[in-house]
Amino acid sequence: MKFFYKHAPSGGELLLTDKEAQFDRFFFTRDRQHKYLTIAWNQGADQEIVIDEVSYTFPAHSILPLVISQSFRFERPEHIVAWQFNRDFYCIMDNDKEVSCVGFIFLGSTENMFIRLDEKELHKFSLLLEVFKDELQDQDDVQGSMLRTLLVRLIIKVTRLARKQYLHPSMLEENKIDIVRQFNLLVENHYKKEHQVQFYAQALNKSPKTLSNLFALYNHQSPSQVIQERVVQEAKRLFHYTDKSAKEIAAELGFEDAAHFNRFFKNQTGIPPGEFKRSFQIKA
Repeated sequence: MKFFYKHAPSGGELLLTDKEAQFDRFFFTRDRQHKYLTIAWNQGADQEIVIDEVSYTFPAHSILPLVISQSFRFERPEHIVAWQFNRDFYCIMDNDKEVSCVGFIFLGSTENMFIRLDEKELHKFSLLLEVFKDELQDQDDVQGSMLRTLLVRLIIKVTRLARKQYLHPSMLEENKIDIVRQFNLLVENHYKKEHQVQFYAQALNKSPKTLSNLFALYNHQSPSQVIQERVVQEAKRLFHYTDKSAKEIAAELGFEDAAHFNRFFKNQTGIPPGEFKRSFQIKA
């Protein structure tokens, strides 16, 4: 079952997919014009999810937030419920950092967060899902406002659970997690041109050392590793989903020449770009 709401004047869109036999998303090819954030809920047993051609286990009765640029497909989409929305439908950039489209569940971590639901939470989310379905079928002047209110409630509930399951208590002190979120947002906006920690530290009015200490506490990655992984992630996506050459990808990702990019890619992945491209072309 699929539900779709669109506010024509603003271009805002909200989609609800409820256990459809065919459900996937390929941002770099088929779906690039639809810039949707996704909150996916696996209502069945453990299953495989492939995100940007990397396989993960999607645990039973868990929720996974996915960002705009991720492509994904499910082993058993008929067990998936997914809410998808674009920035025109709902995005608070400044007023509420926790429940915005740049909030914790979307930019609080560089890792995929599989957020588990216990029996009590399963009941709450099931009730909320039914209210969403009802509102998506009531077409009146306040439908958009009601759906945005429900979406805020959904994001708040997912955020609360994610913070409990993924944050060390010390990260809640002095808004430390917000610094991480701001750093991740800056990387997302500038990684194609800015590859050095100094740029991001200056933008945050922090020293590189302060950022390093904070990230060591949070996710055991250095800020430099976060930047490098984002660049490599994009390079892999471009290799997988486009016909661009290594030279073209190098230019798009801010490298002065292809040789520099080739060395960087090999250092990060263990194989040169050409071999990486051939490896999945052979499998296909």
